Amino acid sequence: HVRLVESGGGLVQPGGSLRLSCTASSEDTFTFSNLIMAWFRQGPGKEREFVSAISSWNAGNILYADSVKGRFTISTDNAKKTVLLQMSNLEFEDTANYICAADTSGRFFDGRVIRGSEYEYWGQGTQVTVSS
Repeated sequence: HVRLVESGGGLVQPGGSLRLSCTASSEDTFTFSNLIMAWFRQGPGKEREFVSAISSWNAGNILYADSVKGRFTISTDNAKKTVLLQMSNLEFEDTANYICAADTSGRFFDGRVIRGSEYEYWGQGTQVTVSS
């Protein structure tokens, strides 16, 4: 079992920036660099939606939702077993609970990593509120 803990959320004005972190841990031995890490979000009254994903073994495997492309940047720090989401130029519509997810399959395909059902482990989320 892999435990995911997010941090970094908060209140920010439109146009502002935040950096979210998600750190993975386990009582069992696991290799962070084998994981696909992703961020999803769920806004008020909305369904959960894909934000971004990255493979920890190859930083070239990255996918963003169209709504955040050019504004958000995902990255990993394998030594710290952490995935980061740098969010810039935030908009009201970015208000949501941002949830980290991990997948051990090793299969990074666009049509697959956007589906929440493919992820085995989930964090509790960190709230991001964009308000003036």
